[in-house]
Amino acid sequence: MIVEQRDYHVYTGKLAELVRLYEAEGIPIQEEILGGLVGAFTVDIGALSTYTTLWRYDSYGEREERRAQLQADERWQTFLAKVQPLMHTQQNRLLVPTAFSPIR
Repeated sequence: MIVEQRDYHVYTGKLAELVRLYEAEGIPIQEEILGGLVGAFTVDIGALSTYTTLWRYDSYGEREERRAQLQADERWQTFLAKVQPLMHTQQNRLLVPTAFSPIR
């Protein structure tokens, strides 16, 4: 099992709009295709104007397959056209749980 952490750094003043769009449009598409949503977060202390999601996958192969399906989906492409202008950078990390992690 792996967890993907995706951080989207948003232009100042645009975070509420991005979160609204993800809640209304993005997350429903992602949950249908990706499954495994662990959580969606904003940052209160640290790198402000950041939207973070955590996604659980059984393997790297499953992640690749599901992400490819998402990118090929026309609804997702339409959604991306709305949110990409709100973001200035993105960072992804693949997290591998330890043997004692409650999520594994």
